[in-house]
Amino acid sequence: MAGKPKLYYFDGRGKMESIRWLLAAAGVEFEEKFLETREQYEKLLQSGSLLFQQVPLVEIDGMKMVQTRAILNYIAAKYNLYGKDLKERALIDMYVGGTEDLMGFILMFPFLSAEDKEKQRAVIVQKATSRYFPVYEKVLKDHGQDFLVGNSFSWADVHLLEAILMVEEKKSDVLSSFPQLQAFKRRISSIPTIKKFLEPGSQRKPVPDDKYVETVRRVLRMYYDIKAN
Repeated sequence: MAGKPKLYYFDGRGKMESIRWLLAAAGVEFEEKFLETREQYEKLLQSGSLLFQQVPLVEIDGMKMVQTRAILNYIAAKYNLYGKDLKERALIDMYVGGTEDLMGFILMFPFLSAEDKEKQRAVIVQKATSRYFPVYEKVLKDHGQDFLVGNSFSWADVHLLEAILMVEEKKSDVLSSFPQLQAFKRRISSIPTIKKFLEPGSQRKPVPDDKYVETVRRVLRMYYDIKAN
């Protein structure tokens, strides 16, 4: 019997968080190995496990997988969260691509200066409310179903909820003009595996703090400043 997936990353969100979300949504237990020192990272590099010299790294089904999108594709397909046919997969890929772009504006937020954070916060909210959320609002309104694709729970739903909660951390009432997304958030949050992941004590990571930023900078030797988009 295969063991639990093992995730190698920092003790924080970053690019691994969507992988944690998807595994949790599928009801899959996983283990985590946190990178805390440069020596740990160099050991992974020397082992050849990091194909492109980057984390996230996930050990699953006898494979050592890198590249976030490849990992997510595999998990979604393995646990039937990737649609019933090629057309549904195409829609899921499109919707995930959109939320992925939105989350890209948030990913480096913790590494910005205080001044740049305020600028980026405005950018995040503007992009969410003018470019991304209207798309999902319209999709849900037009087809009148509970989920984004094929009226079945999929990776697209998981990713959208993750994105919504991330943006709400920047502006709590960001969904005030999006009634369909408000209802969607309630529905998806009540799915048992998601509800469990949202509860205190789960492996969901909190908003990145200074300790997380310092650890990432030290391990990856990020001595340069990050600028707002």
